[in-house]
Amino acid sequence: MTFSERIAAIRELTSQNLPGEQAHADLMPVNRPFSSQIKMNSDDFQQSAVAMVLYEDRNELMSLLIQRPFYEGIHSRQIAFPGGKRDPEDPTIEFTARRECMEEVAIPMNDLSLLGKLTDVYIPTSKFIVSPHIFSVDSLPELIPDAREVDQIIPFRVSRLLEEDSIQYTDMRFGNGFKQKDVPYFAIEDKVVWGATGMILSEFRTLLRQI
Repeated sequence: MTFSERIAAIRELTSQNLPGEQAHADLMPVNRPFSSQIKMNSDDFQQSAVAMVLYEDRNELMSLLIQRPFYEGIHSRQIAFPGGKRDPEDPTIEFTARRECMEEVAIPMNDLSLLGKLTDVYIPTSKFIVSPHIFSVDSLPELIPDAREVDQIIPFRVSRLLEEDSIQYTDMRFGNGFKQKDVPYFAIEDKVVWGATGMILSEFRTLLRQI
């Protein structure tokens, strides 16, 4: 398939019934509840958005992740999509995804063509509801990582998600001393991609299998 055919197929699939939380399950740590099972009121969460950007490089469908820098916080050094919380001035949550992508990796907001949305993911530790947006760009501009928010930009082949060894398992130790065994993650470019980002990629992988 050509790049434009792949993009058209993804746009069509995201306009239909999404795989949803059942697709998240492959990348959910043991005992983590589905987002829809968590009862919340408006004081329990903040809205946020991330941008999955698709582009073509040497006939490969590509996307990109970022690695957060080290800081005193629960998401220190984690792998994520460009994104962040919705500002009060943001007119829509889609605008948030575009703005954050521009601020963190310097892709102009108007260069991003919206293909669709994936299923929201709730992050209990930081109390964010993440709205994943899929965009495409005709030509990837020079990427400039934000010095404060981004330690590294990580381009990757989307086809990696479909390879047999893409999902692996590891034991993780968290800042409070808690250790969790057999946490699933995507092994992408020698990085451990887990948690909400892994769950979003797991739903996207389900869509890819239909193309």
